[in-house]
Amino acid sequence: MTGEGAVGESEGIRYATGPGRWVLTATVLGSGMAGLDATVVNVALPTIGREYDVGVAGLQWVVNAYTLTLAGLLLLGGTLGDRYGRRRLFILGTVWFALASLACALAPNAITLIFARGLQGIGGALLTPGSLAILQSVFVSADRSKAIGAWSGLGGVASAIGPFLGGWLIEAVSWRLIFLINLPLAAAAVLIAIRHVPQPPVQRSRQRLDIVGALSITAGLIGVTYGLISGPNDGWLSPLVVLSLGAGVALLVVFLVWERHATNPMLPLGIFRSVQFSAANAVTFVVYAALGGGLFLLPIVLQQAVGYSPLFAGVALLPITVIMLALSGRSGALADRIGPRLQMSLGPIVIAAGLALLVRIDGSGDYLTQVLPAILVFGLGLAINVAPLTSTALAAAPAEHAGIASGVNNGVARTAGLLAVAVLPVAAGITGDAYLHPSALLEGFRSAVLIAAGLCVAGGVLAAITIRNPSRGAPGPASHELHCALEAPPLRRR
Repeated sequence: MTGEGAVGESEGIRYATGPGRWVLTATVLGSGMAGLDATVVNVALPTIGREYDVGVAGLQWVVNAYTLTLAGLLLLGGTLGDRYGRRRLFILGTVWFALASLACALAPNAITLIFARGLQGIGGALLTPGSLAILQSVFVSADRSKAIGAWSGLGGVASAIGPFLGGWLIEAVSWRLIFLINLPLAAAAVLIAIRHVPQPPVQRSRQRLDIVGALSITAGLIGVTYGLISGPNDGWLSPLVVLSLGAGVALLVVFLVWERHATNPMLPLGIFRSVQFSAANAVTFVVYAALGGGLFLLPIVLQQAVGYSPLFAGVALLPITVIMLALSGRSGALADRIGPRLQMSLGPIVIAAGLALLVRIDGSGDYLTQVLPAILVFGLGLAINVAPLTSTALAAAPAEHAGIASGVNNGVARTAGLLAVAVLPVAAGITGDAYLHPSALLEGFRSAVLIAAGLCVAGGVLAAITIRNPSRGAPGPASHELHCALEAPPLRRR
């Protein structure tokens, strides 16, 4: 099935077929490119900091400029996909991301790099929800969990292989190549999508896009993030920091009020009436805050405090790739059989154990005794948790809102990481040029990973309390007008 052919619920693509594999390949290449870029950049931060002579705040902005526009516009990206076609927006986002990556590679200074990273985030906001929503709308309902599980696992592999690939490119040539590798990946994703990904029918609407909502949430996140990053250096009571934080919070409140009363909101707040959907996104926020903060600091610590080269720092994280590749698909299938509650409760606890083990890292940084055990436990926790968490969030939303549900879940995850990158180093005492002083960096890192571990434990407890497995005697999704990808309760019964 190719081109713009319509795909209905009864005539969707099967997972274990040639068309199914092509669709999965295109979506994994696109979203995996974005995930690869994020983890590659983390390994390159010390090198970028030295070349541009910037402190911790500058490194935070290299990461958060991308996350800000991504998190702020993900909801709009999901809405655009639902309205104008998920394949079209996926292709547009992939091309945009590639061009912004080229700008990053050519950046002559830190300011230009930060601006180009913001442009990358816009591309990511278009392609990321589109890739997941394509799976939700193109595959038959019985195969969606398998497709999402494979997407999560292979996307996780792309993210996990990033540190290794980035470290090698940094040492062999230049950190600028970590952005240039996106160009061939994007080209392949676009060609496959044009040839093999069907475009489900879309509902044309004359209603205006929710530009006010998109601008208010993006500006609000920028204000809050700027205040949190600048506070340690400029003083929390400095006029600019106070103004930034106050305006940011006010704009986020404006966003919620606007979405509640807008005629055509990009975030229909009624979607949160589903307890399952709200709970899954709450767990996402807590767990991904821990992941975002911890994975921002770990590559910096391995290079600056322990003395690993960029390549060795990347290789140190490679076992996560193997674990995710081996177990994520099985994890998604298991959740489909027994329900997501056990894995969503246990997974964050295992991740927390892996993070807590990182406190054993000292100046010697022995890999086999200090780093590898933590990485193995951490990777196992990710494999247990990621696929069920993603599937549960999408399963609680109706099919016609797959793009919005995907945008919400991705936006929640990115916002959590955004705030964690801004807050966790400050909470742990890693500010200014502290990353250049090994002993101070290690001390702060130990505090940071314990805070992150505590967040993961809280996420596991929250999942155990709030997430519900489907009733074994309940009719299948076909019996409901609003079905779910998993055999979970629908958003509402009509």
